[in-house]
Amino acid sequence: MINNSEFKDGLRISGLKEGIVLDHIEAGKSLDIYYHLGLDRLECQVAIIKNAQSNKMGKKDIIKIEGGLDRIDLDVLGYIDHNITINIIRDSQIVEKKSLSLPQTITNVIQCKNPRCITSIEQELPHVFYLADEKTETYRCKYCEEKYTR
Repeated sequence: MINNSEFKDGLRISGLKEGIVLDHIEAGKSLDIYYHLGLDRLECQVAIIKNAQSNKMGKKDIIKIEGGLDRIDLDVLGYIDHNITINIIRDSQIVEKKSLSLPQTITNVIQCKNPRCITSIEQELPHVFYLADEKTETYRCKYCEEKYTR
């Protein structure tokens, strides 16, 4: 239960009746996620907890978002950090936990750095990258095959 209860690591946070909690975010990455997901443009409540104590990670960040899962792009989130846990909250209870994986393609999250790529000339083209190697988390530009390693 999220409403005025404790997480396993002792952190107390205020209630969230309906929404999602992004947990197990690497410490210091929450603001990056906040802007990449466009949470700064939402009219709902968003809470960021930085450097919370975690038995599993030492320190972690947590983001609470009021509203449904449709408010966030899971591909963007999976690209940024696929180890994040998504807790779905309804009636102040965790009703579902979701895990992320590296997305097969991502659009307009990273940009191709190849000056000869078509995206450098045709600036309205979306920057599309596909997962070329899951082990090394390497993505390649759809247009020119330029490698982007995280």
